[in-house]
This record gives sequence, C-alpha cells and structure tokens, in this order.
Amino acid sequence: MAPSKDRRPGYSRRAQYGIFTRYVVAVFGVFVGFGLLALSLTDPGAFSFARGTAAEAARPIGEANAVARSTGQDFFSAIAGYFQAGQQNAELRREVEAARANALTMKALEDENRRLKALVGVIEADRKPVAAARLIGSTGTSMRRFALLSAGARQGVRVGQPVRATTGLIGRVLDVWPSTSRVLLVTDPDNVVPVRRASDGLPAMVTGGSDGTIMIRLINTGVALVRPGDVFLTSGSGGLYPPGIPVAVAVKTTRDGAVARLAADPSEAEFVVVEPVFQPAAEQDQQAEDAAEAAKARVP
Repeated sequence: MAPSKDRRPGYSRRAQYGIFTRYVVAVFGVFVGFGLLALSLTDPGAFSFARGTAAEAARPIGEANAVARSTGQDFFSAIAGYFQAGQQNAELRREVEAARANALTMKALEDENRRLKALVGVIEADRKPVAAARLIGSTGTSMRRFALLSAGARQGVRVGQPVRATTGLIGRVLDVWPSTSRVLLVTDPDNVVPVRRASDGLPAMVTGGSDGTIMIRLINTGVALVRPGDVFLTSGSGGLYPPGIPVAVAVKTTRDGAVARLAADPSEAEFVVVEPVFQPAAEQDQQAEDAAEAAKARVP
C-alpha cells in the first residue's frame, strides 16, 4: 500500500524545524517586499543607482539586440521588395515626379529666404551635436515611456538635453550614467513640448498619453482648427528644445486640438543624436527643479 501524501511531522524535530523555517522565511520575504514597495513610493530616486547599474550591465545585450533587429528588418524588407518590385517601381516613378516639382519650389523658397536673411542680417549659429548614439531599448506597453541610449556622461551627455532622430524629436535626457543614459520620450505623460504649426506658427503644446498616443492642445482654443496632416515643430519656448524640429503630425481633429502621430517613431529609429540645450539657463533651471523635487521627496 502506497504511503499517504498527507503525512504530519509527528514527533520528528527535524521535520518540525523545517516547517518552522519555511514559515519564518515566507513572513520575512513579505515584510521585505512591503518595505521595498513603500520605499519606492516615498523616495523614487532611491533606486537610481540600481537602475544605472542594471542599465550599464544590459548595455552590451541591448546593442546586440538592436543590431539583430536592424539586420532582421533589412532581410525581410529585401524579400518583400523582391515580390513587390513592380508596384514599388510605379509608385517610385510618381514620387520622383512629385519630388522634382517640390524641389523646384523648395529651391525658389531657399533663394528667397537667403535674400531676406541677408537683408535683415539674420545669422543662425550652427548647433554641434553632443553625441550620436544607438537606441538600444524602449518601453512598449508601460504607462511610462522611456528609452535607453548607448551614450552617457563619458560622451558629454547631460540631463535635459534634447534627443532627436533624422525625422524628428524623440525626447529629452532624464538620467545619465557613465556610458548609458535614459530618455523621457515625447509620448510620456510627464513630457510637455511647446510647438507651433509649420504653416502659420499657431502655438500649441504636445503631451503624451498613458497609452503611447500624443495630443496636440492649442494654447488659444477657438482661434483656429487643426486639420489632419498639419505638421507641428518645436517652437523654442522654454529653452530646452531648439526651434524647428518636427514633433507631430495631426491625424484627427478634437475640440481643443488634435490626436497626432509622432514625426519620429522611437521603435523605428536605430541611431539618434543628442543636441545641446537651446538655452543654457534653461538647463540650469531644469537641474535646479529636479534637485528641488528630489529634496522634497526625501523630506519625511
């Protein structure tokens, strides 16, 4: 007859000590978990060192995954292009014709702008980028939207500096470690970007949603409607982001603005550029504000 699975320890001290030890370890683990949860809620910056250590350790793996992802995308794109060559050729012919017409228009506008700038003596200083880095990771489904860069303090990256891809703004640097840094994306709810409409300079604000979408909210509601297809650029207000960087394209009109899509999708960007803060005073104000918030969070 097989022994019963429900066996009591009886008078065996070894079995009794084993059960008692498991209970003690379980209760201790519960208290440690509640303690860490309370610490993360009262002092969010307490785990900054741990996050930085984890980011530094995961940097090689993130770079390898980024290279593998880029290689895989190129491979499947080549296969899809082989089967869709005829349709793509026809579309490319139409795009080339439209591009030629646009090029003539842009050439005329550039000549006109050059003459006007020479007339008023406007000189634009060239902005040298701080660093070029690989985007080695980003949040996909979290309520907070961050990205990880393969450049940090050793490359000259500082908190508050804007990060952009070839097609538009990605976000701004939030945390910096020796060779990596964390970026607060435009789609994060805590990131607010002052913008203006490219066609007429209509001022607005771009804010992120908890679901990864972005909203364009007009500063003066009722002045003008936002139409689908309107492009919004950074305005330079606030001093962090340089003016003229594409941020969002309106998709659906709302009462006070529009639902929009990003001009630069972080999931499709492989390399990004970290630029200096538009106004140094704004960087100092941002650092002072971050220090004040950190000090306020540590006050019991």
